[in-house]
Amino acid sequence: MTFTEAAAAIVAAGRRLDALGLVPATAGNFSIRLDANRLAVTVSGRHKGFLTEDDVMVVDLDGRAEDPAKRSSAETLLHCGIYRRFPEAGAVLHGHSIANTVLSRAAGDTLTLAGYELLKAFPGLPTHDARVMLPVVPNDQDIPRMQRGLGMLWEGLATIPPGYLIRGHGSYVWGADMPAALMRMEALEFMLACELEERRHAR
Repeated sequence: MTFTEAAAAIVAAGRRLDALGLVPATAGNFSIRLDANRLAVTVSGRHKGFLTEDDVMVVDLDGRAEDPAKRSSAETLLHCGIYRRFPEAGAVLHGHSIANTVLSRAAGDTLTLAGYELLKAFPGLPTHDARVMLPVVPNDQDIPRMQRGLGMLWEGLATIPPGYLIRGHGSYVWGADMPAALMRMEALEFMLACELEERRHAR
């Protein structure tokens, strides 16, 4: 994929997720793999609903910018970690919804989703009759340390989940390309919203 194509897909994703209320203010960040060693990623501090191509930059898999005049979010390293660990990943999305923020604050080390029709949006789940355990990891301003913890988490899991939550912070998902990542993000956030609504009515 060329940079121009990747930037256009990222801009469109920003408008879509902003319309769904998943990236308020300057929250969230998105990326697309350009080749084996580089990715296009959103610059820091921009509202994702109003992105332009100039709000997208290129970094290598260690997060180093090709254009030193542009600055990406510190969380770019979490994107890089996903691309290094999962060669099939072609796009990564990070969003901040009310549901993922509230539920992750109340959860333990995992949050279970079960019986939802939209579980079929995740690879390897051909039926709603399934359970997915989403890891919930501690929020940490030390991003390299968080990335090291995620690396150990992946090594300890028999089945890789469709994404993960950062406690009180947001969700991360990835897919083979941007359409796949968007589908996974929308499915995940719909199910999290359902979980939040059920818990609210159960009180």
